[in-house]
Amino acid sequence: MGFLDAILGRSKPVRPDLDQLFALPSAAITLEAGAGFTPTGLGSVCFASVEGGAFTQLQQDVRSLLDADTERGGVPVEFSQDSYGYTWLLARQPADDVAGLVNDLHAVNTLLQDGGFGPQLLCSLLGFQDADGRSLALVYLYKRGTFYPFAPLPGGDKRDNGLELQVRGLLGDDLRIETELNRWFPVWGAPGL
Repeated sequence: MGFLDAILGRSKPVRPDLDQLFALPSAAITLEAGAGFTPTGLGSVCFASVEGGAFTQLQQDVRSLLDADTERGGVPVEFSQDSYGYTWLLARQPADDVAGLVNDLHAVNTLLQDGGFGPQLLCSLLGFQDADGRSLALVYLYKRGTFYPFAPLPGGDKRDNGLELQVRGLLGDDLRIETELNRWFPVWGAPGL
């Protein structure tokens, strides 16, 4: 950062640190102990769609990598597109294998990044649910290198802000939590939520 940047209040963007995803298994333990939310075994990666043969090949590589688990009883990876045109990849693992799911999400993010599609990566999320059926996601913002909780309320486009703030306080020692609340974007209807 240069002198002029400091005077004008500009800062360098945080470089994505995909290894932050490996903190999720311990955060899942803290979340279960502190708030009663358990992993669902679902996680997803969201990225802006791009056209071209290289991207099509990369999608096939991702599918091949994750579908290899189907031979051992796993569920194939699913691709979908939301109403905004973003592509979502849904990965599944047994609910008690958070580490395996995190490895899958990390592998997808790494393949996309190494394939030159890092700028298209938006977020990754890991789904949780409590005994009352409430949903919660821990969302990793790729471009910020931070996490935030997203807790949608059933039946609409409202969120449980109190729960999100509770989870922020609970996981502050486990994850790099996004400090700017205006960056806690809703991910309504995200696969894995």
